[in-house]
Amino acid sequence: MEQTLVIALVGILGIGAQWIAWRTGWPAIVLMLAAGFLAGPVLGIFDPEHAFGELLEPMVAVGVALILFEGGLSLDFRELRHSGSAVMRLATIGVVLGWLFGSLAGIYIAGLAPEVAILFGGILVVTGPTVVIPLLRQSSIKSRPASILKWEAIVNDPTGALCAVIAYEYFRKVAETPDATLFQVVPPLIIAAILAGLIGYVAALAIAWSFPRGAVPEYLKVPVLLAAVIGVFVISNLIEHEAGLVAVTVMGVALANMNVSSLRSIHPFKENIAILLVSGIFILLSASLDWEELSYLNPMTPAGLNMMLFLLALLFLVRPATILLSLLGSSVPWNERLLLAWIAPRGIVLVAISGLFALRLSDLGYSDGNLLIGLSFAVVVVTIVAHGFTIDFVAKLLKVKGVTRPGMLIVGSTPWTIALAEQMRELKAPVIVVDASWQRLGLARQKGIDFYHGEILNEATEHNLELAPYQNLVAATENEAYNALVCNEFAHEIGRDRVFQLGESADGEDRHALPESLRGRALFESGFGVEDVSERQRQGWVFRKTKLSDEFDFEKMQERLPNAANMLLLVRSNGTIRFFTHAAKPEPRAGDTILSFSPPQTKTAEEMAAKKASKKQGPQPT
Repeated sequence: MEQTLVIALVGILGIGAQWIAWRTGWPAIVLMLAAGFLAGPVLGIFDPEHAFGELLEPMVAVGVALILFEGGLSLDFRELRHSGSAVMRLATIGVVLGWLFGSLAGIYIAGLAPEVAILFGGILVVTGPTVVIPLLRQSSIKSRPASILKWEAIVNDPTGALCAVIAYEYFRKVAETPDATLFQVVPPLIIAAILAGLIGYVAALAIAWSFPRGAVPEYLKVPVLLAAVIGVFVISNLIEHEAGLVAVTVMGVALANMNVSSLRSIHPFKENIAILLVSGIFILLSASLDWEELSYLNPMTPAGLNMMLFLLALLFLVRPATILLSLLGSSVPWNERLLLAWIAPRGIVLVAISGLFALRLSDLGYSDGNLLIGLSFAVVVVTIVAHGFTIDFVAKLLKVKGVTRPGMLIVGSTPWTIALAEQMRELKAPVIVVDASWQRLGLARQKGIDFYHGEILNEATEHNLELAPYQNLVAATENEAYNALVCNEFAHEIGRDRVFQLGESADGEDRHALPESLRGRALFESGFGVEDVSERQRQGWVFRKTKLSDEFDFEKMQERLPNAANMLLLVRSNGTIRFFTHAAKPEPRAGDTILSFSPPQTKTAEEMAAKKASKKQGPQPT
C-alpha cells in the first residue's frame, strides 16, 4: 500500500476514533488502540513497518518529543500551590518505589530474567501525557488530583526513560567488564541528563527573548518553535540516548513559566498538533503489533498465566503500594490518594522505549528481551481499558468527582446578569459571576451567588479560577468590544459555539461595528443588547421558567407567554444548556425547562384567541 494512503488512513482512523469518543463519552485511547489493532494485525489493511521502514522509529520518537514539549507548556508552577509536595514525592520517592516494585513483580511473578525485569521496571515508571491528558479531558475530577496526575505523567516520562537507560548501560558495562559498578555508570548519565536539561532551558530562554522583541515574524513563530524542539531533541540524544526527552520537557516547562505573551496566540495550534500526533502514533504502534509477539500472553499456557498475573499485580499491587507509600504523611486526602493509586494508564513512551531496548537486550544475549514488545502493549491495553472505563465510577465512589452538570460563566455583574445567575442556580446549574469591580459585585454577594473578583483576561485568572465546570460563557458587560474580546479569548478553550455576548443597544449607531466573526454568539434571536435588556428590566421584565411535558409542549407554552417574550435558553433534564440565538434555535422537547425573558403581565384571553386565529389563517399577503 502506498505511503500516502497509509498516512491518510492513519489520520482517518485516529481522528475518527477521537470523534466517536466525543460523541459516546468512551475513552478515546481505547478506541484508537482498537482501530489500529483492527487495521493492522486483525484485518491486515496496512503494516506501518512495511510502509515506512526505518523511518517509523524516528517518526515516533520525534512525535513523542513534540507531545512532551506540548505537555510541558501546560505546566505552570502556580498549579503546585496545592499539589506541589505530592508531585515532588511522586517524582522522587514514587519513581524509586515504582521501579523497585515493578522489577520485583517482573522477576517473581512474570518470571523474567532479572536484568530484563529491572530494565522493564524502570520503563514502567512512565504513565505519560498521551494517555493521562485525554483521560482527564473526558472525565471530570477535582482540580488537585487532576493536576497531580498531569504533572506526574509529564515529569515521569523522561524519568522512566532515564531509568531504562541507566539499567541498560549498567548491564552493557557488566557484559564488557564483569567487575563494573553502578558508580561507573550512573554519574555520567546524570551529567548527560543535566546537560540535556540545560540545552532545553537555553533554547527556552532564546525563544522567550526573541519572540516578544520581533526577532521572529508572527507567521514563522510556530515553525521556528517546532524546529527548535526537534533540534533540541536530536542534539540532546547525541549526548545520551533518550536524554532528548529530558531536554524537550524542560524546554516546555521553562517556556510555560517565562510569561511569554507571544505563545498565547499559538496555544490552539500546538494543542491541535498534539491531538494529531497522539492519534497518529497510537494508530501506528497498535497497527504494528504482530500476533507472534502476543502469543506468549495466552493465559492457557503457564508462561501466559504468569504474564496475566503480572498485569494484575501492576494494577492492584505495584501502583497502589507506590502511591500510598510515597504520599504517606502528606496533606493529600485519602480519597484522592486512592484515586491516584488506581489511575496509571501507560502509553506511547512505554511502547516506544520498550521496543528500542528489546532489540538492544537481545544483542546483549538476553533472550527475554524480545518479550518486552508484546508485554509493553499488553500493559498499555490493560491499563488503558481498566482505567479509561472506570475513572468516572471510581471518582464518584471516592467523592472526587468534579461538577458534572454543565455550568455558566457570566462576565459582567449587572442587575440583569445577577437575575440570570439566580435562575441558573435554581435550575441546579453551576454559575459564577466574574467582574473586576468589587462594587459591581455587591449585588452578587448580597444574593449569595458565587463570584470571582478579578480581570477575566488576566493570565492569573486561569490558575485562581477553576474553569472546568463552566462549559458556557456569557459576556454581558456594557462594552461590546470587551465582550467580543472575552469571547474570542475563551472560544478555543470552551468552544466557539459556547461563547455568547450581549452587544450595544439595537438603536445604537455602532450595532454592527464589529464583524460577526469577531463576536460571540448573539444572545436571544432578536440580538438584544445591554441597553435593551437593562431598559426592559427597568420596565418590569422578568425571567420565567417553564417546564415542558407531553401534555404541555412548546407551542402551548408560547401561547401562554406575552407576544413580546424572548426565549433565552433551555435546560435539558441531564443539565445540558442550549441557547436560542440569531444563528441557532434548539428543538424543545418534553422534559426541557425553557428560560424566557418577558414582560411582567401574562397574555389576556383576547391576545391568545387572536394568536390562535392568526395561526389558522396562515400568513397574509402583503
